[in-house]
Amino acid sequence: MNEIERFYDEYDEWSRFDRHRIEFDITKRYMDLYLPAPQRILDIGGGPGRYSLYLAGKGHRVTLLDLSGESISRAKLESEKAGIMLDGYIHGDALALPEFERPFDAVLLMGPLYHLVKEADRIRAVEQALSCLKPGGILIAAFISQYGWMQDCLTHLIMPETVDSLFQYLDNGVNSDGDGFTTAYFTSAKEARTLMARPELQKLAFVGVENILACKEPELMALPEEEYQKWLEVGFRMSRNEEVIGTSEHFLYIGRKRGDKPCDE
Repeated sequence: MNEIERFYDEYDEWSRFDRHRIEFDITKRYMDLYLPAPQRILDIGGGPGRYSLYLAGKGHRVTLLDLSGESISRAKLESEKAGIMLDGYIHGDALALPEFERPFDAVLLMGPLYHLVKEADRIRAVEQALSCLKPGGILIAAFISQYGWMQDCLTHLIMPETVDSLFQYLDNGVNSDGDGFTTAYFTSAKEARTLMARPELQKLAFVGVENILACKEPELMALPEEEYQKWLEVGFRMSRNEEVIGTSEHFLYIGRKRGDKPCDE
């Protein structure tokens, strides 16, 4: 965890979505679809708060928690710039969440599952997130696809030393620190679905975020806004197409916590 924290303390995660707009825009569309009314939201592993500030700007009350102290500081700075303050800025660990006075209406798990190599830790992260979520509440979790690196190489037409190395994450999703990224875990769609197939969760959606748009992102972002939006609509409509989900760089799971009724507010 210290290694991952150091990586994000030095990495400019805030501007990543300026380079990867498709991921950001399609994910926001799903958040708008499943979080339509103002709610109390816990954003676990939300980095410098791009999603937190977007949702707070839509009227939600958002608490951000992240492993990186620098990311939390950046979130406070960006909040001040935007004039949009969050309910809380917590420097913390997805595997050891603090106790909250009451459960949240929605919980985001948009980063921790990228970096937990051990299955037991990924299970614990989901359990911790669910423990903060009220019955009837929405859980949104993100994964990096095991095809993500292959798509990235194709996007930039960079062939590694051997063709075989393009397939390395299909057998073992573990990425070691210093190998182009920090310690990370890249998953298949099947494995992600299995992790989230829990009796206390009702699946609402499982999507391939970038799908067929993935390797054309630089060209798409260079288009006039009107044309970009047309292709974004194509990507959004294709995101649940089972034939192309595996082509994505990221998967998104959306589920509802089962329960007879929401917890009393």
